[in-house]
Order: sequence, then structure tokens, then C-alpha cells
Amino acid sequence: MQDPNFVKDAFSKIADRYVVTNHVLSLGTDILWRKKVGCIVKKWAPNDILDVATGTGDLALELQKVCPDANLIASDFCPEMLAHAAKRGVKQTQVVDAMNMPFEDNTCDVLTVAFGLRNMANYAGALTEMRRVIREGGHLLVLDFSTPQGILGKPYNFYLNQVLPKIAGVLTGEEGAYSYLAGSIGDFPSGEAMCKLIADQGYRDISCIPLSGGIASIYIATA
Repeated sequence: MQDPNFVKDAFSKIADRYVVTNHVLSLGTDILWRKKVGCIVKKWAPNDILDVATGTGDLALELQKVCPDANLIASDFCPEMLAHAAKRGVKQTQVVDAMNMPFEDNTCDVLTVAFGLRNMANYAGALTEMRRVIREGGHLLVLDFSTPQGILGKPYNFYLNQVLPKIAGVLTGEEGAYSYLAGSIGDFPSGEAMCKLIADQGYRDISCIPLSGGIASIYIATA
């Protein structure tokens, strides 16, 4: 669980370099992960999409491309991030606290959250609030980092905690923000633990799709 004030301050400081830094740190793999999400969401043919914790709009832009007829709202609690999302072409943005969203019940067919649930003050509370705004039978999709098992575990942990913050510090001037991000990944539930957490909030038909050897995962559930 995270301190929302610290998270908001950290992301506002790195907003200008956030997109480039992410692509460098992941060697561009994050682009492929979002395309995978786009393919999944497109098959659902949603009318209304809510992209929560959209940041600078990477996933929202992908969803706009693959679901051009859908009404998509890209929300985030950091105005600095949303300003970049709008400049990059996200059509509809809104400053929103994901823990207490100003949307009516049953607002969207699909709710997506990419690399955002991990930064929220209460994972269970956030998932419950998300379920409130998803229509019955609609879908939740969470894309986030996870902890790879087996042979990848130790080298990934070294990269995450020792290498990543230093590279990010050079690119953004905010090594502390990325030290926080690295720590948040290690503490975040993944795999079966995340599926159970989602199920405990009343979702059903939950599945997990590991990406790149388990470095990231997509979680899908029905409301």
C-alpha cells in the first residue's frame, strides 16, 4: 500500500521524461505489452472504456487506435501526467482519484489500469471501487509488473533495485522516485496472489497472462 501524497509528488516530478524513460528501461518491451492489452480489449468490442491511472496516456492511445468507436475516458490523479496525455493525443482526460471516482455505478464496459494499481493507497479498496463502475458482465484488465520465478528471479531483482534507479536517475534527475517504484514492484502481489485479491473483491472468471518470463502480467476478470 502506498502513500498517495508521495506518489503524486513523485510522478509530477518525472512527468516530462516519463514516457522516454519507461521505453529505455524496458528496452521497448512495454510497448508490446500494451499492444497485447489492445488486442484483448478490441475483442470485447466495448462501447465505454475507462482507463484508470492513465499517466501520460500510453495505454489510452493504444485503446483509442484499436477501439476507435468506443467512448474512452483516461483518468489519473496527477494533472501533470494528464497534461502530457492530452498533448500526445488522448481525446478525453479527467483528473480522478481512483479510490473515490466521481462516476456513477455501471459506467463502463471495460476498465483498464496499467502500472497504476501498484501505486494506490489500498489495492482491495481500489479494486472494489473499480468494480462499482464496471457494468455487470463487463471486464477488468490490470497490466502491471510482477515477480519472475526461477532463473530470472535473481538477475531481475538486481536490475530492478540496483541498475534501474541509477539509469532512471540519469534520465530524469529523480533517482529517488524510481527507487520507490522498484521497491513497490517487489511488494506488489502477483500471479496467484493477485488473482486471489481480485476474486476477494467479487470478480469472477479471473485469469493471469504472464509476459516476458513473468516480468509483467495481465490480469483479466469479469465484474
